[in-house]
Amino acid sequence: MTALARGTVRPAGQSVVKQVRSLLRKVPLHVTVGIVMAIWLIPTLGLFVNSFRSLHDMRAEGWWTALFPPAGFTLESYKTILETPGFGDSFVNSFLITIPATILQVVISLFAGYAFAWLDFPGRDWAFIAVVALLVVPLQMALIPIFTLYNKVGIFDTVLSLILFHTAFGLPFAIFLLRNFFIGIPKELLEAARIDGASEIRIFLRLILPLGLPAIASLAIFQFLWTWNDLLVALTFGRQTQPITVAIFSQLRQFGSNIELIAPASFVSLVIPLAVFFAFQRYFVQGLLAGSVK
Repeated sequence: MTALARGTVRPAGQSVVKQVRSLLRKVPLHVTVGIVMAIWLIPTLGLFVNSFRSLHDMRAEGWWTALFPPAGFTLESYKTILETPGFGDSFVNSFLITIPATILQVVISLFAGYAFAWLDFPGRDWAFIAVVALLVVPLQMALIPIFTLYNKVGIFDTVLSLILFHTAFGLPFAIFLLRNFFIGIPKELLEAARIDGASEIRIFLRLILPLGLPAIASLAIFQFLWTWNDLLVALTFGRQTQPITVAIFSQLRQFGSNIELIAPASFVSLVIPLAVFFAFQRYFVQGLLAGSVK
């Protein structure tokens, strides 16, 4: 008996109607996503356009008028902000703080997450409960105690002090994320590796790290963005050691409403996190969902 005789072949018109209905059901979702994207992107686009305009043009007309000729773009604002004393040093300081803080946190949380997931040791569950409890501790509670501690040990207003603070306060979330991801790895894989004579270090390096790459990349993105964009901690523990966020804040206080200097400085600060995010974006969603369905 043929498929046509059994009545399983549908008319072409019915198939087209079904596809049209499916597309129409998706229209509200697409419209909503488009609106959200516009809300997020329009301020960034305005900042980018204004960073290439003179103060006179910005005061005379809105940024959207520069999208049509004559645009009147100029690089003078970038030249001025780059020649501003201390701005170049603050840009370097941001890298000196952010990169070590990201690497240190990822390395520590990798070992801790693996230990909480697959190693048996006394008090493991209670220790993990303590880690989860630390997630709700607000950062502001520790500013004054850590400020006092840094003064006593002599590391206040140093790059090291900012690295240690960002690493310590990012560890609870990092350990929680990686532990949930590692515990979802099939136990049979680890048992097979142990039967073959692999040590825990070899299992960690050759099995856990490759499988955990999405969560690791996502964690690195989180930590890099949080540390790079930090202002509160840098203002508290840094006076001479200023990252780029503090430098922009200082320029804002110094020049008041001189947006022709603030706009290019802000966009320069924005470019690096965007580059990091787009470089690792394929791992980002996988890392966000780590352990959520395991």
